[in-house]
Amino acid sequence: MKLRISLLCVFLGFLVLFLSPPSMAKFVVEKNSLTVTSPDNIKGTHDSAIGNFGIPQYGGSMAGNVVYPKDNKKGCKEFDEYGISFKSKPGSLPTIVLLDRGNCFFALKVWNAQKAGASAVLVADDIEEKLITMDTPEEDGSSAKYIENITIPSALIEKSFGGKLKDAISNGDMVNVNLDWREAVPHPDDRVEYELWTNSNDECGVKCDMLMEFVKDFKGAAQILEKGGYTQFTPHYITWYCPQAFTLSKQCKSQCINHGRYCAPDPEQDFSTGYDGKDVVIENLRQLCVFKVANETKKPWVWWDYVTDFQIRCPMKEKKYNKKCADAVIESLGLDIKKIERCMGDPNADSENPVLKEEQDAQVGKGSRGDVTILPTLVVNNRQYRGKLEKGAVMKAICAGFEETTEPAVCLSSGKCLLSFGSAKRN
Repeated sequence: MKLRISLLCVFLGFLVLFLSPPSMAKFVVEKNSLTVTSPDNIKGTHDSAIGNFGIPQYGGSMAGNVVYPKDNKKGCKEFDEYGISFKSKPGSLPTIVLLDRGNCFFALKVWNAQKAGASAVLVADDIEEKLITMDTPEEDGSSAKYIENITIPSALIEKSFGGKLKDAISNGDMVNVNLDWREAVPHPDDRVEYELWTNSNDECGVKCDMLMEFVKDFKGAAQILEKGGYTQFTPHYITWYCPQAFTLSKQCKSQCINHGRYCAPDPEQDFSTGYDGKDVVIENLRQLCVFKVANETKKPWVWWDYVTDFQIRCPMKEKKYNKKCADAVIESLGLDIKKIERCMGDPNADSENPVLKEEQDAQVGKGSRGDVTILPTLVVNNRQYRGKLEKGAVMKAICAGFEETTEPAVCLSSGKCLLSFGSAKRN
């Protein structure tokens, strides 16, 4: 029995990675263009894979001088221990630091280089392979703080290309490159379509706190863009199913609705206390229906009001994460509770829920977008955003999605203004 429960926990924890058959799984590495402008013998354009942290300069470009440190080549230690600084002198090109892959997390390398004054970081792969996305490590107390403070862009380059850059630098050549993010977000028309894969759970640690802070900060800009007809926003929520053999188990019953068809992790990771995963699924479903009902009344931006008000008024820690509190928020916004309840359907029914089934189908990658398996995920014009989930950085990405001369004033006033899958946490 213990083995059975253990297997179930493992399955539920990782099933989200396998929502579609292996033959259908789709992972996309978003790239930016890197052009070597000197020396002449290695001039040319190469692909580089945008890192999943920091702030890529969507819609812009950066020219800089590449530096390969003589010590601490992997960047796993602070550079001041070696007396190394990458700070650019007034009037000089920004410093782009080249580091080797290995021995520590990608994000730590970039953080150490940033602290030493780097304007951007290139990480040379240590094996010949197709480009992957440099991902963030699993957050713990030590990594969470520096990850959220990374503000410079970074990218992974192929081992062979990294070798050419190192050879040129060792020969005493000035190596200048241009990093270009102008095509990282496609801009097919004068309206940007973007979606946020989110979650109503407010007790999952650093990522939940970051997501909620972003939703609160971005609400005003999102509503201005939506009311002006400049964007079309869609919220999404990840769920997964319980294996058929376990649908009657205590674990599945506590984490799932509709007889194991739609599940979420237990908020406290403890089946015996607090809220259950099914509570999260039901609130996620409610938030989807709030959006659908608001959209029917031509006011889709009301979703932002609901989720921010719910965060404030109905937190788990105050035992207010429930239907009564949610209904009070819905009433305060003038939405039709009965319509929302009809949209939600019966969570105890042994049948598909059309709204949640649509969400599971949407998780599968389409076109240039990979499968969505992690939270939070932001997608702009069908390209997955890579970088810090922060108002200014996200605005750059959205603004970069407009055709030239069609940007709304909110973009121009904030300055003219990442996106990948197949990510890797390997060092």
